[in-house]
Amino acid sequence: MTPDAEVRIAGRALARAGLVHAYGHCSARLGTGVIVVSPAAPLGLVAPDDVCPMVPLDGPLPATVLGEVRMHRAVYRSRADVGAICRIQPPAVMALSVLGRSPRAVHGFSSYFAGGVPMFDSPVLVRDDAAAEAVAELLGGAAAIVLRGNGALVVAPDLRTAVCLAWYLEDTARTELAVLPAGSDVCLLTADEAERRATWEGGLAERMWAYLTAGDREL
Repeated sequence: MTPDAEVRIAGRALARAGLVHAYGHCSARLGTGVIVVSPAAPLGLVAPDDVCPMVPLDGPLPATVLGEVRMHRAVYRSRADVGAICRIQPPAVMALSVLGRSPRAVHGFSSYFAGGVPMFDSPVLVRDDAAAEAVAELLGGAAAIVLRGNGALVVAPDLRTAVCLAWYLEDTARTELAVLPAGSDVCLLTADEAERRATWEGGLAERMWAYLTAGDREL
């Protein structure tokens, strides 16, 4: 599968899962200094023949690329371990964020975020380099960062894992929101529980990818 095809498929998977709508984008690292990003269009409407732009990590951002791709570039420059990024608009994560909360390690799927999910405390679109670099700095070594009232950014070594983690992050937020009306705090995973649970053995990412991309026209 070509890198641009995988980006298109990933984008449509995020849309089918309700993690993006008219807005949202994803990208993958192609090699030293270059990434491929989804088209500037609703990801669920991206067609197999739509071109995924190649974007340099340095220099001016191409005019045809969405402004928030600056966040992708800033993260790739600061994290050599990141090979893919999903910029998502998940509703439960969004709801938690306006309460001033980011998802916590409360169940199996959230164990992958046990180190914490930082929150960028601004609802303003990240469309300048200074803000993008601030997001990357706050992300640090985490797997995701919440943008208050503005969705989230999820990072991983590859696109399939990034899509999987995007779904996990939203499920974490859904679970925490579901128990909030009970009026007592959730039972957080211990460090040992999270470490033992956050495994990728058994093809966990591959199975979630298969589930989310089932029926895609490019597969």
